[in-house]
Amino acid sequence: MDGTMQAPIVQLEGVAKSYGGTVALARVELTVRAGEFFTLLGPSGSGKTTTLRLIAGFERPDAGRIFLDGQDVAALPPFERAVNTVFQDYALFPHLTLMENVAYGLRAKKMPRVKAHEAARRALAAVQLEDFAVRKPTQLSGGQRQRVALARAMVNRPRVLLLDEPLGALDLKLRHQMQQELKHLQFETGITFIYVTHDQDEALSMSDRIAVFNHGKIEQVGTPIELYERPASAFVANFLGSSNILGDTLLRPEKLHLVPRAHAVPEGFEKRHGMVREAIYFGAVTRTVVALEDGGTLQVMEANIVPVQGALRFVVGDAVTVAWPRAAAVTIGNSDNKGEQ
Repeated sequence: MDGTMQAPIVQLEGVAKSYGGTVALARVELTVRAGEFFTLLGPSGSGKTTTLRLIAGFERPDAGRIFLDGQDVAALPPFERAVNTVFQDYALFPHLTLMENVAYGLRAKKMPRVKAHEAARRALAAVQLEDFAVRKPTQLSGGQRQRVALARAMVNRPRVLLLDEPLGALDLKLRHQMQQELKHLQFETGITFIYVTHDQDEALSMSDRIAVFNHGKIEQVGTPIELYERPASAFVANFLGSSNILGDTLLRPEKLHLVPRAHAVPEGFEKRHGMVREAIYFGAVTRTVVALEDGGTLQVMEANIVPVQGALRFVVGDAVTVAWPRAAAVTIGNSDNKGEQ
């Protein structure tokens, strides 16, 4: 995101939504800045998709206000909001060509056919599908259909593009490829993206900022680095990557080191003694779980920098010391980012 783009484009003030007796959102406050890739992250039922649908206009809030470019749009229908939505199922018309699919919304707004098709051609070129303009959706791969859905959503040049888990149906390799393409596309167009996902790695790798949802509330808003390195709660720490929590202290597994029990640790390091309970080789890394002498466990994730020759460095039953630099320990709940919107 361009550091100069700081003006708010979407704001939620005290937004609440319930379905029957179930609270989906509880007085949520949120600000999304113009031109950023903003992700709503959380487990199923946490409120992230409800938030997206409220911004889109598919749902009405029970309380609170929703602003788009400073205008209160809470009472406006979807077609009167300068937003477009991309869904996981793409929702393409199978009997229309890609050109006709992308131009459909423009034609519905009475734009002349030639002008609508020229805009659609530019949108398809942006997603590298201009040469496929006369094909039907059934002739495309899943990743290509996703690109068409993006082109159709962007052809109107919406102020905000809403994406509801759009990559969820893709296989892992294609999903990673589309993550890179989406981020590049957002940067090139400058359109504000609001992206819903439950995938932590996806959120960390793509987002300018992330809002972590839990039971209808926002636990924390911040950049990927802020959330991962300085989580405001145990929930955020555990949801974003693997974590070890000792009391109110967070220790990320990749920041810990294993040494034989007899070895000393450098000055400035903390340590705990224990015994290896589990050791699993993952190729690039080895994950070791250590049962501590004073109770509890620590998970250690170490890169296999030197090729493993036949056996792991530590195996089940080995007496070891877990060490970490003091700066690696983070106090949970002491983050300056909690509640920052």
